[in-house]
Amino acid sequence: MKRPKPADFFKDWKEREALAEAMIPLIGKLYRENNVSLYMYGRNLVNRSVIEIMKAHRFVRQIEGNELSEFETYPLVKHLATLPLGPAHIDVGKLTVKFQQDPAGRSLEQFLADEVGSRIGEMRKPLPQPQDVVLYGFGRIGRLVARILIEKTGGGDVLRLRAVVVRRGKSPNDLAKRASLLRKDSVHGSFKGTIRVLEDEDKLVCNGNEIQVIYADSPQQVDYRRYGIDNAIVVDNTGVWRDVEGLSQHLQCPGVAKVLLTAPGKGDIPNIVYGVNHEEITPEHRIVSAASCTTNAIVPVLKVLMDQYGIVRGHVETVHAYTNDQNLIDNYHKGARRGRSAPLNMVITETGAAKAVAKALPELAGKLTGNAIRVPIPDVSLAILNLQLGRPVERDELNEFMRQTALHSPLQQQIGYTISDEAVSSDFIGDRHACVFDSQATIVNGDNAVLYCWYDNEFGYSCQVVRVLEKMAGVVWQQLP
Repeated sequence: MKRPKPADFFKDWKEREALAEAMIPLIGKLYRENNVSLYMYGRNLVNRSVIEIMKAHRFVRQIEGNELSEFETYPLVKHLATLPLGPAHIDVGKLTVKFQQDPAGRSLEQFLADEVGSRIGEMRKPLPQPQDVVLYGFGRIGRLVARILIEKTGGGDVLRLRAVVVRRGKSPNDLAKRASLLRKDSVHGSFKGTIRVLEDEDKLVCNGNEIQVIYADSPQQVDYRRYGIDNAIVVDNTGVWRDVEGLSQHLQCPGVAKVLLTAPGKGDIPNIVYGVNHEEITPEHRIVSAASCTTNAIVPVLKVLMDQYGIVRGHVETVHAYTNDQNLIDNYHKGARRGRSAPLNMVITETGAAKAVAKALPELAGKLTGNAIRVPIPDVSLAILNLQLGRPVERDELNEFMRQTALHSPLQQQIGYTISDEAVSSDFIGDRHACVFDSQATIVNGDNAVLYCWYDNEFGYSCQVVRVLEKMAGVVWQQLP
């Protein structure tokens, strides 16, 4: 599919800009009224600006090597907005390419009737009733998960953030301070929307979502039913408890049904990397772990490489942004080296990610070693995979395999792909993938491969947490095409 080179680039841009602008109310209508989310090769188009929509088209042109543009996608979006669709995730980019390449030469109306027909007129909700969600802890991950849940509220019939549980701070205006931290973020920018503080009710109203702020020093102090919350999933962001005994404290609270831990779980707690082993979650699982950010970054890549080439052994080195656990300036710390100033030093430390891989991929048990270097940046990390594969492979072959995986496999939400030879860490702040494969950095020598995978250890991981949360709630989205 090739478009002729425009005779006037400025005119071409303005015409495509107008089409992207016209898409926004159509995309919004589908989302609010039908719970239909539109995507562009895995990139969500809901609540995106004109430029963001145009950049999503540009991404496809660069990675797929075609000339997909707003001229081609707008007619499909316009017609989809007229259909009585039920809840679904529709990749309008892939659907457009499929229409362009349709061997039957069907009209647009007939093509969409055939391809989207299973959803036309079916207004089944993803859940019988909205699922209450509570955030226990409101730190880096808690606030980002809150942003994502608020953004994904849609028509309000899937996941609803109902409450946040925190310890009362020493400041008399504690609630206003919590709101300010949610509203402004030095790494991730401003909250997209409005936040209202109701001091007399201990509530935050975020884009219309009423969120009760509950002050408590322990889970036992909370009765969620007092606030009209029932059958809730508690997302524990504190990391204080990581075993069944500790996390079961939440289950003893009135109104709680399940618990999701945003850290590696110990003992018999399932460690889930969405996209790889999320199908292991059953309705009987009451406590689940979303593993760690690094585990989420490396497991999807290891999974596809193991299936395609085999993995004999390997080493994982993660160059990791500093975290709250470290000190701003040199001070006492119980961990080795971590007491030294995080913004001033590279700090060698341990990571359990390599061992944790075996919980999601038992076939790799004992085959991987791992270590970490904390570096003076606040966000985005880099996993370096040094692997001995099961057979020799060429660099171009491996990169093409990863490109196809990132664009066309069930792991497209987990594995991103970049062809930029100018990519640096800050380029991936806010990226929603579990990791982004850097094709320009790939090194291959026979059966030895060194691969570089960027990941937003805060936001990308939080997106994975929400995906696990949807699975625990029983949310099922129809994926098209």
